Amino acid sequence: MLGKNFNLLFYLKKRVNYVEGELPVYLQISVTGTRAEMAIGRKCDPEKWNKVLCRKIGMKSDVREFNAYLDGIQAKVYEIHRRLVDKGEDFSAENVRDVLSGVSARSKMILEVFADHNQKIKQLIGKGFSASTVTKYKTCYDHTSEFIKNKYGKNDLDIQKLNYEFISEYEFWLKSQKSCAHNTVMKYLTNLKKIVMICVKNGWPDRDPFSNYKMTRQNINRSALTEIELESIAQKDLENERLNQVRDVFLFCCFTGLAYIDVYKLRRQQIIEGVNGEMWLVVNRQKTDSQSRIPVLPLALQILDKYSDHPQCVVSADYFRFCQIKKRTLISKRLLSYAGSTSI
Repeated sequence: MLGKNFNLLFYLKKRVNYVEGELPVYLQISVTGTRAEMAIGRKCDPEKWNKVLCRKIGMKSDVREFNAYLDGIQAKVYEIHRRLVDKGEDFSAENVRDVLSGVSARSKMILEVFADHNQKIKQLIGKGFSASTVTKYKTCYDHTSEFIKNKYGKNDLDIQKLNYEFISEYEFWLKSQKSCAHNTVMKYLTNLKKIVMICVKNGWPDRDPFSNYKMTRQNINRSALTEIELESIAQKDLENERLNQVRDVFLFCCFTGLAYIDVYKLRRQQIIEGVNGEMWLVVNRQKTDSQSRIPVLPLALQILDKYSDHPQCVVSADYFRFCQIKKRTLISKRLLSYAGSTSI
């Protein structure tokens, strides 16, 4: 008895044409008036069965083993009851039986949950999420999918299979097979952890595989460009229109302190004249979603003037949308190389 709405009973089930001999033992589970039953793989002679205790009669070793087996099944039912209640899942006679017999609800798969997450945030671009965020999670999904195929030979993996070993092996694989730097690997693991925590909060896995896994980032000391280096970049004619545009956008970022994405989205109405006739940029920073007021230094103003009559700037409210830069972290090194400086 597990409360007034939950009962379990072992009994012998007779066949229609039964005359004599052993009968199969069945477990009957009752929850709020509904019943479910299952055979437990044992048989007993009706003359040796105690209908009150629902156990076999006798003190021999085989009888004690038989009754211990029934006790074990009963203990499993108690544990299933506890787990279902703790997780807030549907608690019915059929559900308990299915879990006990191993025919429980289909397992949650990590890539399936990951894909669903990515699809949802894709629909929220411009509503709290950016296209770059969607791309970030897609890349992490692709790496995770490839790792699971290489490591386990499967297209997906049960969330219950995720453990400390999976995470550590995934970290090693990203570093060895994808040549990712340590901090980049930590970013991928952080993205994966968000998906895992969705599963944990839904109660799908029994544990959090990241609970004992430490994710630490290394401090990277990046040296700033010197005034001489900036001057070398500014004065160098790269003899290529696109590279010259990249150079100008990069310098504009340096002179304003804005991230590339903020410059890329800069619009004419964000450039205003102050009370003293000086020019200012009023922008909402994408990363922090906070407004910044930035004075336009003379060199930054020269770049604005240079592109004010650019054909695409004339027909668009955006200043630099025409100049799309990939792998922006390498821009300064490449421009310095073109400019003839070797200090970085």
